[in-house]
Parts: sequence; C-alpha cells; structure tokens
Amino acid sequence: MLSRRQFNALAGSAFCLALTGQARAQASGGKIKAVVELFTSQGCAQCPPADALLTTLAERDDVVALAYHVDYWDYIGWEDTFGAKDFSDRQRAYAKSWGSSRIYTPQMVVNGAKAVVGSRRDEVHDAVETASLGLSVELQRDGDMLRVSVPRNSSYGDATVSLVTYLDRADVAIERGDNAGKSMVYTQVVTGRQVMGMWEAASGAYLKLPLGELLGGTSTGLAVVVQQERRGMPGNIIGAAAFEL
Repeated sequence: MLSRRQFNALAGSAFCLALTGQARAQASGGKIKAVVELFTSQGCAQCPPADALLTTLAERDDVVALAYHVDYWDYIGWEDTFGAKDFSDRQRAYAKSWGSSRIYTPQMVVNGAKAVVGSRRDEVHDAVETASLGLSVELQRDGDMLRVSVPRNSSYGDATVSLVTYLDRADVAIERGDNAGKSMVYTQVVTGRQVMGMWEAASGAYLKLPLGELLGGTSTGLAVVVQQERRGMPGNIIGAAAFEL
C-alpha cells in the first residue's frame, strides 16, 4: 500500500511508464448507480457467498464493486492475505457514523449510506436497485495518463475525492481457519486507498493521474470515489467511476 507522500507524488508527477495490454473504461460516471463496498475476510465461514455475489455485481456496468479485506479475524487461525488494519478502520468509521460500535463480516455498504448483510442476496439486490448517484465522474485515458473530471454541482456540499486501486482476481488456497481446505476466487480486491483532494461544489475537480505508476504489479484497476463526510467520518457517496486494464 502506498504511503500518502508516495501517492501524492504519483498524482502530481508528469512521469509515467508505458502500459501493455488494452485499457477500458469500465463505465462512465453517468451510468454508475451504486458503489458496493464488501467488508470480508478469508477467515470468515459466512463470507464465501458474499464474495461470490460481489463477483456478479462487478460484472454490471452500473456498479463499482470493491472488496475490503479486514484483519480482525486473523487471530482465529488464518491470516487474510489481503487483510489490512486500514480497511477494518474504514468499516469501524462507517459504524461510528451510524451511531453503532458493531462491525461484522460479510457486510456490504451501498453508496456509503446503507449496510446490508453481504450474503443476503435479495436484500443486496434491493439496495443496489434503489440506489442512485447524482454526480457524474468522467474518466478518459490520454496516452499513459488518466484524466479525471468531476463537474461542479450546487446540489451537493463539498466532498473528498479518493482513489482506490484493486486487483480484479486472485486465487487463494486457504490452509487453516474456518475455510481450511477451500480454494477461493476473490475479485475486486482493494490494494490501496488514498484521498486525492477535495471536490468543491462551486468549481468541480480535475485530476491527471499517471496510469503506469498506479496500475500493474498487484493492481489491475482503479476507482475514483467522491464521498461526503458525516461528522468527520465517511458519509454518502455521490459519484464514482472505475477504470481497468
């Protein structure tokens, strides 16, 4: 995971590496209706159905799906290969913003506003179908750079612009813990998350990112998420878009 200093240096750098393969815009901001954040763990016996459900959601053009692997189940016998304290802290921040101290897996958070048990397929689909994002986020590749444009919109208050990198697929053989003996396929695995700056309702936001520095290695995609704060904690997501190699 990149430090804040490293990430900010990349965002402002004019240097970029050549990319191989073909890139595609997963969806334009105007089509995205929901950002689904799954809080999951390789050590959670109830999580595999939710992991599989997130995979199907990621195939939709109107959904940005992100899997945050938490670390608080590591003690029961298997250390999640993608788990991070920062991801557990993000889940705790959501709970605190809703006036709760309870966190659990699998949990899906839709647009930062609604929490659903991640294995309850019907409830998850209902939450996604009734979701909407009113702010357009446009991503456009320009050579080895990615242009990010978020227009002004007086309907909302100011918000933060975050960049989330992820791995589209990983195969993991779990040797211990509640899922011992299972070979799991994980998708949309978050590898890093950093705040890039502020989106101001009166002026909008424009960023230019070096793709070669951000993608490759352990990351194959990125999402740009515009999110309001709730008492200093994560609030409603009002816009998003994703880009994958």
